[in-house]
Amino acid sequence: MAVLVVVLASIPLWFVVYESFQLSFEQWLRLWSSRLPELLWNTLSLAVLVAIGCFILGVSAAWWIARHDFPGRQCAIWLMILPLTIPTYVFAHIYTTLFEPDGWIGITWQYFFGDTVEIPDIYNIFGATLVLSLAGFSYVFLLAYSALSVSTRTLEEAAQIQGARKSQVFWRVNLPLLRPAIAAGLAVVVLHALSDFGAVSMLHFQTFTLSIYLQMSGRFDYQSAAGLSLVLIALSLTFLVLERFFRARQRYYSGRQTRKHVLTAASPSKVTFIWFWLSLITLFSFILPIVWMLSWSWEAWTQDLINQEFWGYALNSLSLAAICATIASVVALPIALYNHRLRSSFSNALIQVSSVGFVLPGPVVALGILTFIIATLPVVYGGIFALLLALIIRFLPLAVQSQDAAMQQLTPSIEQAGRILGATPLENLRRVILPMIRGGLASAWVLVFIDALKELPATLILRPTGFDTLPVRIWIEASEEMLELAAPAALMLVVGTLPVLWILMKNTNKH
Repeated sequence: MAVLVVVLASIPLWFVVYESFQLSFEQWLRLWSSRLPELLWNTLSLAVLVAIGCFILGVSAAWWIARHDFPGRQCAIWLMILPLTIPTYVFAHIYTTLFEPDGWIGITWQYFFGDTVEIPDIYNIFGATLVLSLAGFSYVFLLAYSALSVSTRTLEEAAQIQGARKSQVFWRVNLPLLRPAIAAGLAVVVLHALSDFGAVSMLHFQTFTLSIYLQMSGRFDYQSAAGLSLVLIALSLTFLVLERFFRARQRYYSGRQTRKHVLTAASPSKVTFIWFWLSLITLFSFILPIVWMLSWSWEAWTQDLINQEFWGYALNSLSLAAICATIASVVALPIALYNHRLRSSFSNALIQVSSVGFVLPGPVVALGILTFIIATLPVVYGGIFALLLALIIRFLPLAVQSQDAAMQQLTPSIEQAGRILGATPLENLRRVILPMIRGGLASAWVLVFIDALKELPATLILRPTGFDTLPVRIWIEASEEMLELAAPAALMLVVGTLPVLWILMKNTNKH
């Protein structure tokens, strides 16, 4: 089953490889001399900076919230997760308007600094880093918070008995045990940065994805686009292989049944610091964008621009994302379980190949699916099946990474006890393994749902005639500077995700 899923997930890869082989040696040399060095530097630099930003924001927020009791703690968890509901292209569009001289941040900047200091320019790598870090740190927070909920109290107490200070316990006990969750979160973040199209196109920052899109849409040079995509795949898979190599032989469970961690009551000064830091993150990652959306949505409401067609777009988006998340979570389970059981080079290769759809730009995934369907299943051409298949392939790595990280913390003795007591493999899976990784399963479903809800490039290419979604409408209206029409669709993405986040919150509160 794992091999079958991986073969289907690698369909876009065959398209890229086939088209890349059509390039001559001279064309490859021309690409290297003209584009590849700059694209490699820009893309790698952006991925590293975004990973650092998400690590700082996500791990710090997860630690303060998971290990301290303070007023408004449950609200703080929501505030750290809600940025996931905002697409990167919406983030980029909002911040480009906010940093204009007549934007909110621009006006505030001029009020404090006048004309002596220019308003920061975000049409560069630092602007792209800001947008992608604010949009992606919640992935690291979710997985780190989930791992911290599985307490390591016994090991922490042992370290304290040996004379370790709290800071030493964090760096030498907690952080190493969090490594699988942090690595999985950063892997998702880096893959997002490598394959992001919306934010870098809005900010005019040249990366592989933007260059590939321009080769396709502007020059209709699919072979060069496939060549650049092949380099991007090699880059992303190299990162994933190195990430797994450095933690392949390590284990991250304590060997004893974990005990529920007692939250430390925060002192008044610590509460002030915690809320200052969390509020600062929330201000830029959620409050400013959501207030911007509400402001322009009110303009649309007063002008009667929200009609029946708008609600049809919302229903299309929610239905498509829910189906995609459910199927992706189910088909990801054999891959994650096989890797957990076997731990071989082959199982690790399955993990890497299943990630291909996520590192490919959306347009390349869409074109790969179109090529496959036209050649093998022309009867479904132009239908919803092609779009659904592309979304599942695109976001399957989110489900695989989340489930694999959860399975790494399974204690083998508990599974072995179930088999010794007579449970069949399927019964052991249903009654022991799945209940123990329900947090990872819920996280996988939520992550896929949210990203499928926000997907833009593949939907633009593969959507059936007359089947528009909220991201498509946002892109169309924002490109025409119709902010009062783009804002309600962006706001609806946030509202549509709230019930799903409630499910995730309900699950995390059980730990």
